[in-house]
Amino acid sequence: MNLLLVGAGLSGAVIGRNLAEQGHRITILDGRSHIGGNCHTERDAETGVMVHVYGPHIFHTDDEEVWNYVNAFTRFLPYKNRVKTTSQGAVYSLPINLHTINQFYGKTLRPDEARAFLETQADTSITDPQSFEEQALRFVGPDLYEAFFKGYTEKQWGCSPKDLPAAILKRLPVRFNYDDNYFFHRFQGMPENGYTPMIEAILDHPGITVHLDTMFDPDTASDYDHVFYSGPLDGYFDYRLGRLGYRTLDFERFSGQGDYQGCAVMNYGDRDTPWTRITEHKHFSPWESHEGTVCYREYARECSADDIPYYPIRLVEEKALLTDYVALAEATPGVTFVGRLGTYRYLDMDVTIREALDTARAFLDHTTEGSAMPAFVKSPL
Repeated sequence: MNLLLVGAGLSGAVIGRNLAEQGHRITILDGRSHIGGNCHTERDAETGVMVHVYGPHIFHTDDEEVWNYVNAFTRFLPYKNRVKTTSQGAVYSLPINLHTINQFYGKTLRPDEARAFLETQADTSITDPQSFEEQALRFVGPDLYEAFFKGYTEKQWGCSPKDLPAAILKRLPVRFNYDDNYFFHRFQGMPENGYTPMIEAILDHPGITVHLDTMFDPDTASDYDHVFYSGPLDGYFDYRLGRLGYRTLDFERFSGQGDYQGCAVMNYGDRDTPWTRITEHKHFSPWESHEGTVCYREYARECSADDIPYYPIRLVEEKALLTDYVALAEATPGVTFVGRLGTYRYLDMDVTIREALDTARAFLDHTTEGSAMPAFVKSPL
């Protein structure tokens, strides 16, 4: 079959490779001048530092098949994400752990003592937290909420934590030991030479043709036997029902000599600090040594029509609009919507790859059965 994939990021690369290996002819289009989507990495010409151009991407997963898949195309080296935060004139470790609690309160609590102490700080009248703020107040209390979550969240999402669902905070653990590894997955690491060479290797197949700087025209979809679309769901339909809400990021890049902050990620929890965090990219490749350094200050804001969408908002208004776009997509034959933008969900890289693998397998199954491929293998709703 003659198949079109829109987007040369992880979704397009993995689906394309798997279907090319089954003898299908694959054409991949991407409007950018490079492959890799927001995972794109490149070496800074001046310092030699490997830069995560669209912000840091750290690979972590419990999915052994996905881990083995990416390691088949590049070598991953060990990397643990250890995040620090500057708040109220001091530096703390995130996620909140026993060290954070003892340092913040000036105590020397043991794990069981810290659990009991935080329960005295928590608002136990909240029995079923519905909002981000209620979730924080119930489990860590007002002091830690104000210091580490409230200001940062207001900057990141552009709204009050009272208006955000509790599920956002439920992703972040509170640890009653001194483990400051941000993630808890079995497999964690970074590709030795960056993500772009890994994706180049995935795309390196004679059945795959990639066209960069090429925008997709939905009117050409009928030229192919099937289309896998990883662009914005609302964009496929030319935003005819309105635009789904996203947050975007602005990066203030600066470079110099030496070590700017001593860690890869420094959050800034105070509301009066305009940026959300500073990332120092050479620390994402600790096996390398560089005299120079490259840093990004990150600023979050509402995404406009000309911006790169990063984080789907998915509040009540967006979910109602999403339902209408899903109905449109399901009524459009010959197209499957995939990835973060195509399904309007926040997806980690491992989940993106898992769903791409599942999508390719589903397509092969439907082809064998002679049935139509659905618009979504994983529903956005």
